[in-house]
Amino acid sequence: MSVCVMADIAGTELSTADIEFINQSEIAGLILFSRNYENPEQLKSLCAAIKAVREDLIIAVDQEGGRVQRFRDGFVRLPAMACLGELYQKDTDSALSQAKLLGWLMAAELIHHGVDISFAPVLDLDYQRSQVIGDRAFASDPKAVTCLTEAFIDGMNSAGMAATAKHFPGHGYVEADSHLELPTDTRRKADLVEDMQPFRELISKRKLGAMMPAHVVFSAVDDENTAGFSATWLQDILRTQLGFDGLIFSDDLSMEGAAASGAPSVRAEKAKKAGCNVLLICNNREAAQEIVDTVREQQWDLIGLNKMKAKPIIPEKLYESSQWLDAMNRLKSLLAEH
Repeated sequence: MSVCVMADIAGTELSTADIEFINQSEIAGLILFSRNYENPEQLKSLCAAIKAVREDLIIAVDQEGGRVQRFRDGFVRLPAMACLGELYQKDTDSALSQAKLLGWLMAAELIHHGVDISFAPVLDLDYQRSQVIGDRAFASDPKAVTCLTEAFIDGMNSAGMAATAKHFPGHGYVEADSHLELPTDTRRKADLVEDMQPFRELISKRKLGAMMPAHVVFSAVDDENTAGFSATWLQDILRTQLGFDGLIFSDDLSMEGAAASGAPSVRAEKAKKAGCNVLLICNNREAAQEIVDTVREQQWDLIGLNKMKAKPIIPEKLYESSQWLDAMNRLKSLLAEH
């Protein structure tokens, strides 16, 4: 199985060390964070500088909306997606229309500045338990989540952005934050079927370009590994049973939910063996280099991320376009209700 690495940079400009780092062929993408952002002009310059070094690199970010929005000042402030679930209960058609609108707004603005993908949407169900998911989830009902996220993805696609679903098979039930500790979901296997329904249906409709598994142990299925380190979850269930043929991103291999698996090189090997194509490592350049070295030393076949590169379908003068102005007016009406 072919793999590649997605890593990060520290600042708002490329340093000499960054250029040397990203010129390694094992790296196929960069993920940006709030620390990499000052304003829209700076972001556009940074993305252009990255593409000038490696035109083939894809640039990613978490720009879901609500509390998970890395670029804020100068960008549209997107609401938490739970507002769509609330609207869905009152007016289904309006909720679906607004979901598509938000997907387009988010994707169009990122693409305009040079970013290829946002890791979105969240397909987790809101069980009113998770510290880290919460209002990032669209709703608690799997049918509502499926319909709303499909509309959101259609909006993303209409701007030219592919979707990455997370966090397979569902992060919404566990209380612990996998950024800080290793969560375990002890429910029966039959109880997990409902969580997987949105993933199953969107895979069957070929709506998903990529998948990001959860750093959660589902003990009824694999009591030794998180979903992202489990061949049972990624190969037997996701690939074989559900028929997913897109890319599988590991979740951040520096998170505490992954750290229990050992040194960075060990985590990379486990993620690759489980079935991850893209080894995502953030906030630790030394660990990122160790993973790059591991890929090189093991002579793993490399995979590119061209299928996730944005294919812009947006007006050249985005902010002056009638499509943008209409979208902003419709967004105001949504925010007025919340």
